[in-house]
Amino acid sequence: MTTDKDNLQSLRQEIDAIDDSIHDLIMERTRVVERVRKVKRADKIKIRPAREAEILYRLLARHKGPFPKQELAGIWRDMIVATLRFEGPFSVAVATGDDETGYWDLARDQYGSFTPMRRHVSTRGVVEAVRNLDATVGVLPMPRPDDTEFWWRLMVSEAPETPRVIARLPFIPGDNSNRLKGLDALVICGVPQEETGRDHSYLSIEAEEDIGFGAIESAMSQSGLPIVFQQLIHDPDRPAAWVYLIEVAQFVDGEGRQMRRLLDGLGGRAKRVLHLGGYATPLDTTEVKNAMPGEPTPGNPS
Repeated sequence: MTTDKDNLQSLRQEIDAIDDSIHDLIMERTRVVERVRKVKRADKIKIRPAREAEILYRLLARHKGPFPKQELAGIWRDMIVATLRFEGPFSVAVATGDDETGYWDLARDQYGSFTPMRRHVSTRGVVEAVRNLDATVGVLPMPRPDDTEFWWRLMVSEAPETPRVIARLPFIPGDNSNRLKGLDALVICGVPQEETGRDHSYLSIEAEEDIGFGAIESAMSQSGLPIVFQQLIHDPDRPAAWVYLIEVAQFVDGEGRQMRRLLDGLGGRAKRVLHLGGYATPLDTTEVKNAMPGEPTPGNPS
């Protein structure tokens, strides 16, 4: 006669067999990643943020069953970061400033508990650490309308070692939202932005006169570039004293037609327009919410 104890033991053996299969697949995945590393051996920096985002978009869209999507996304983030670490040196610089835990926690959530991380009191220290390859990526506060420190100005350069924006945090929305309420961060790194189909981009516009947000919005609209945020620095000690930061709600090719159209649309009033990188949009709360029985699985937001 089969007892509950026998059934429990049988189920545990089944779980053990599944765990072995999962482990085998992780080891097989690692072997494939090692082959990828050989293909990318000429690249100093191996991280590919667009690819990482696409993996999570795809897996969450196909997920079924009660296993929590937040934890599923977290598992894959940890696996991605683990492979990054053995592909080559990988570390994180974090601007903590007056906030001692929030940005550090955002960085830990994205890059794992075991990744080397270093605190920097100044945002300049983070940008310089990434520029000098003392850190692979840097985590900095998201630009806000009430900013008094404009760290992004340090990236308005065409020098090849200048880092660019590659991600926005938090990428996975979760139950820690109260602890991190109001905190968003950008990640910078020395790799170019790649398109995912769900992107924002940052541009800088330098001028020797105040072009005005109205003229910039008109030129952006004519170029098919929807503005979601803009910021201005006026530094009379610089030749190009007026520097605008523009966030666009789509992918922009830094060498593409839209950039040329934008420069033309500004009618010669801009000295230079630069692409400062961008990010794949973070997961929406609906994407990490498990469907109740009978409910359709939420699709990706447009």
